[in-house]
Amino acid sequence: MDRGKPGSKMHILSDANGLPLLVGVSAGNTHDSEELKPMVEGHQTKHDPHRGRYFKPQRLHADTACDRPDLRRWLRWKRIGVRIARKGIESSERLGRRRWVIERTMSWLSGYRRLSPRYERHPRNHLAFLDLAAALCCYKRLVRLTT
Repeated sequence: MDRGKPGSKMHILSDANGLPLLVGVSAGNTHDSEELKPMVEGHQTKHDPHRGRYFKPQRLHADTACDRPDLRRWLRWKRIGVRIARKGIESSERLGRRRWVIERTMSWLSGYRRLSPRYERHPRNHLAFLDLAAALCCYKRLVRLTT
């Protein structure tokens, strides 16, 4: 949390391959852990008509900013595996084996000129461009896999 910092933060929920599933924007002076619940709740599970079950995330990897007991309990209640580095106990190097995936996704999204310096005054406009960039990343990945 950066007190008094102007600007905004991008929050991204991605799959294991780094494809952005859900993106969000918050104020620059809010703590990162406050956006975890809305991001997980916003990721709707899809019903598979052929197998008759719901898809849900199996594991959640996050950094030490989300190391709060209430968040861990909430994720366990949702039956999502928790892989959050503990403050002062686990080093970030162990988490870094998986963290590079989300860092790569963030660099894909910040590669679009409209997003890296924020030009829009309203957060809904910035979020719309962020959604568009996430859709373009998924489309580029789909084209690369099909050709």
